[in-house]
Amino acid sequence: MKENFTKCLDMLLVHEGGFSSHPNDPGGLTNFGVTKGVYDDYYNVDASEEDMRGITKADIEPIYKECYWDRCKSDNLASGLDWAVFDWSVNSGSGRVAKALQKAVGAVQDGSIGPMTLRRVDQHDPRELIEYLYTERDTFYRSLGTFESFGKGWTRRNMETREQALKMLA
Repeated sequence: MKENFTKCLDMLLVHEGGFSSHPNDPGGLTNFGVTKGVYDDYYNVDASEEDMRGITKADIEPIYKECYWDRCKSDNLASGLDWAVFDWSVNSGSGRVAKALQKAVGAVQDGSIGPMTLRRVDQHDPRELIEYLYTERDTFYRSLGTFESFGKGWTRRNMETREQALKMLA
């Protein structure tokens, strides 16, 4: 099927930015949006802060492709819906967005997008699904204890993702 991964990764990296180590961020050391925990698990290492500061786009691209894009079956989703699903999966975990998408289409909410979920997704208007995910994502963010610290950025990101996703439908 289609391949929007490179375009979506470029948009994602605008949201994710570079190195950060915010004291209120439970993700801890992060670069290009990849936390130290995810990086360590993927490469089977124990990265230092210096290592995390030095990672490159080439280092994180396979992580995003395998652990988020492929896990959410994004190549099987409509252009635009793939972006909405991918961005939220990176920001909050693939299981959370999978369950939200499954809820939207009336599939079993097991947190894993498979053939049954994809069949149901194909029976729905991608625009409606993008809008649904936008609303669910906003509700989720507002429920978090760290919303006061990060909420403004999260809600802006969610709105930008929605706008970009809807434009990609055309």
